[in-house]
Order: sequence, then C-alpha cells, then structure tokens
Amino acid sequence: MGQANKRDYYEVLGVGRDADAAKIKSAYRQAALKYHPDKNPGDAKAEELFKEASEAYAVLSDPDKRARYDRLGHAGLEGNPFEGFAYNGSINDLLSDLFADLFGGGMGGMGGGRGGRAGGPPRGSDLRYDLTLEFEQAVFGLEKEIKVKRPKLCDECQGSGARKGTNPVTCSACGGRGEVRFSQGFFAVSRPCGNCSGTGQAIANPCPSCRGRGKRDSEATLTVKIPAGVDTGTRLRLSGEGEPGVRGGQSGDLYVFLSVREHPFFHRQEQEIFCEVPIQFTDAALGATIEVPTVDGKEPLKIPAGTQTGKVFHLRGKGVPAINGYGRGDQHIRVVIETPSRLTAEQKKLLEEFAALSKTNGETHPQGKSFWEKVKAKFEA
Repeated sequence: MGQANKRDYYEVLGVGRDADAAKIKSAYRQAALKYHPDKNPGDAKAEELFKEASEAYAVLSDPDKRARYDRLGHAGLEGNPFEGFAYNGSINDLLSDLFADLFGGGMGGMGGGRGGRAGGPPRGSDLRYDLTLEFEQAVFGLEKEIKVKRPKLCDECQGSGARKGTNPVTCSACGGRGEVRFSQGFFAVSRPCGNCSGTGQAIANPCPSCRGRGKRDSEATLTVKIPAGVDTGTRLRLSGEGEPGVRGGQSGDLYVFLSVREHPFFHRQEQEIFCEVPIQFTDAALGATIEVPTVDGKEPLKIPAGTQTGKVFHLRGKGVPAINGYGRGDQHIRVVIETPSRLTAEQKKLLEEFAALSKTNGETHPQGKSFWEKVKAKFEA
C-alpha cells in the first residue's frame, strides 16, 4: 500500500490524536484480538487489518516516530515504519497479554482446561455450579450442601497419568520446554505446547485406570456458606474446589452462580422489599390497626382514618440486609382498598343512608374533589 493510500494511524486504532500511551496500547490490543489470523484463519481482509493495526501501533507507541508522524504524516517516517521495532519491552508486554487471551487465559470457560505456566504442571479447570434459592434464603443467607461432579486424582497413578512403575517422558514436540514458537508476520511468538499442555512431559505408557488423564470421574459433596442479602446474579468463589491439577498442578476454583425464585407477594429492588396489602374500605375510612406480612413474620401496621387506596407505608429495617453486613433496607407496603362485591340488604341500606348523609352534609371524597376541580377548570377555561 503506497504512502498516499494509507489510512491515518489514529483512525486505524480508533483513538484521538491526544491519546496517551495506555489508550493506544489498549486500542491496539482490541484490534489485534479481533483481527489476529489465528482467530480468522484464511481471512485475508482480517490479516490485512491486523497488519495495519500493528503498523499503526509500531509508530504511535514510539515517542520519536509518533512525533515525526504528527509533524509530517506518513512521509516523515522515511520508509519502513517497522525499522527498529523488533521486540522492545512494551511490545513484549502487550503480546504476553494478547496471546494469553488468544490461547486460553482467564477462567477457561468454567470447565474448560486452563494450563499452567509453560514448563510447569497444568492447573486444574475451574468449574461452575448453578444454585437456585428461595426468596427468604437469599434475604437471610444459609449454609447449603451441594453435590458437584468433578474429577479426582487417579488412585492408581496418583495423578501422573503414567502406568504404575513408569514416568512421563520428555515431550518430543517442544523438547521439554513446554512451549512452541512460531512466526506470524514480523512477530515471533511463544505459546504453550498443545501436545503436553505446557508441562514439557508426555505420557509414553498411559495408566490403564485413567487412560493417561491422571483423573477419574467423581462427585463431591460441599457445604456452601451463602451470605445474607445475595440476589440473582451473585457469584460465589470456592477457591481450590474445582478440578484437581495433575502432576502436582494447582486445583482450579468452583464458581457458584445464584438465582432467586420469585415470591408470591414480595418484590425486591436491591435492599428494599415491596408488597401490596388489601384493606377493607371501613378500615380505610375509620382507621384501624392491621397485621401485614414481612420476611420476619407478621407485623402490626396502623392505618389512619381517611386512608386512600395506593397509600404507601414504610416499615424501617424490614427489608434485605446489605451483603457486606452493614445495615438493612426497608419494606414498603401499598394498601389497596377493597370494595365489597356482594352486599346484604342491611349493608346496602346502611350504605345508602351513608351516601344520603354525605350529600346532605356536602361531603366529598378528597381524591374525587380534586378530580372534579380539575375537570371544572378545564371546561371553564
């Protein structure tokens, strides 16, 4: 690509001209992860974009080259922008992070393998367990036993994977280094050996009991301590309770993902609990003390005379405890006034007398009065 046809390096990485070194590095890392040929095999366009991003980073990560580029553009680079670019410290740091993501860094997908460092025993895989709780269990916490299917070290070979009386041999693919090197354009990159999973050793005579895996299928019973205040989406980490590492490798972790069942009448928003309670219209008109449900049991609630439907009352400290152990939310109760659907003759007579007395005394309901005042103002305007 000629200099005249090259895109602006800042545009290539999607950063402003005032971007600092950390932002430029982050932008390149994202582009490299997206377009790297190993993630896009056979895609010539992706490979070209990968090289373009690498070229932009080679210039913008070097203070001298960047200063020349800012003054004179592509013409100021005097030929090959990669001159003097090979393997400085910052690019090695970047590639270390980059290829950790490309070739298995992170949790390994909650059950996928995750190798150890090159030349060392592989770390066991992390595992995932999904646990569903009742509403009250999430509010108050509990200890719960779970059964987790996870491998255990083979008793026959003690996790070595080799037949009893034999030992693993040096891996022929990597020569015992635990890593292989390959060239990608102007990069020379190392990654864990796929033949020996980065251990540097291979199994010539597999253990017949585990077929060289070093592990056998098993099930473990664990006790999980669930703190008060958890909610759907909370993740608990049990260190070292994942798959065991073979040949002396560290065990992985177990991640317990929580979900909470809906409650018949309680609704939760973070530490606050909401519910609706029906009350009789006589209690709303005359006032009363009623019992309302809370997660702690029934609680008395005083209803003032003249309470309107939709009125919200607050019970302090009856909500959900903070998961860090400090404080507790409130419960909010919205009252809904029930109108009787069937009246006895006597009830009907008394209500008719009440209605007649209300009209005689010129009384109206507060909400009704407000509504009709608005209607009057609208049509008389």
